[in-house]
Amino acid sequence: WLPISAFFPHAPRRVAKLAEMGNQRARSRGLRHGTRALFARPFRMKGTLNATTFLRTFRIGDYVDIKVNPAQQKGMPYLAYQGRTGIVWNVTPRAVGVEVNKQIGGRVARKRIHVRIEHVQHSRCREDFLKRRKENDDAKIEAKKAGKTIVTKRTIKGPRSAFTLENVVSEILTPIPYDIVREGIKY
Repeated sequence: WLPISAFFPHAPRRVAKLAEMGNQRARSRGLRHGTRALFARPFRMKGTLNATTFLRTFRIGDYVDIKVNPAQQKGMPYLAYQGRTGIVWNVTPRAVGVEVNKQIGGRVARKRIHVRIEHVQHSRCREDFLKRRKENDDAKIEAKKAGKTIVTKRTIKGPRSAFTLENVVSEILTPIPYDIVREGIKY
């Protein structure tokens, strides 16, 4: 009987090397697992960050969208918060505290996380509401000057009004029988 090393002189080193590498078939469950596409930058948008990123002003109560920028690994939120909209509740020199809703089982929990400013951007979720509110306020001021009352509530657009077609003549279409002798074979 001979040991394996007699046939394969590098076997012990190879086995030790494989042991160092760990289980190659194990599934990764790290903090950034499965984020190759999720955190990837768009085409032609890779590289260092713009100065504009650091010059944006965030105030308490602002609505912000969490959008991870992989060029900055510090202050990166967990992948579950990617794409979420939250409200700023704290401002620090390099980061903002964001309050986000997160569904846990059957309940919705309000989570407070600190995210570096590279990973947040001002949300546009309230633009339509603010625009509509300003238009309504202006309309109310104009109506008050004119001495009228107006309703600024949004109403559902109902079905279109009915109409009747006049002078309609029905026409009956019948198929013409196909005759191969009369038509002839065309190639």
